[in-house]
Amino acid sequence: MTDTERTPAVGAQAAYMEQPRSYGSDVDDWSGWISFAGIMMIMLGGFQIIEGLVAILRPAYYLIGDAGLVVSVSYTGWGWFHLLLGVLVLAAGFGVMAGKTWARIVGIVLAVVSALANLLFIAAYPLWAVVVIAVDVAVIFALSSSSGRRAPTA
Repeated sequence: MTDTERTPAVGAQAAYMEQPRSYGSDVDDWSGWISFAGIMMIMLGGFQIIEGLVAILRPAYYLIGDAGLVVSVSYTGWGWFHLLLGVLVLAAGFGVMAGKTWARIVGIVLAVVSALANLLFIAAYPLWAVVVIAVDVAVIFALSSSSGRRAPTA
């Protein structure tokens, strides 16, 4: 015969079970959007870094010469710009994940700059630029949609 009675929860399991559940609350929505924005910013920073390195190391990779871009700057110049922007976005993404308010503001500004830069760079590699702009829009939405809510306190 086995004992079918439940044993009481102990340790971490008890602490987990005692936490109140508030699914669908503003706090859950806030933390979800901020986590999404931070992860997307880290990914966006990686995209920008890759775009910058390609422009610096293999300028012949792109569809047109640098004279055909909206802003006629060499691919090396564009590469350094994208590389620096990527590093800044990556750092701000980690700041957003750490819950820093300054990182959210910087993230919105950098996502706007990234979207505009990729709009100017769209002739070089249209599909890549459109993907990066779409990620920028998602980051801006996620960071600005919860601007009036307070961070959850633990």
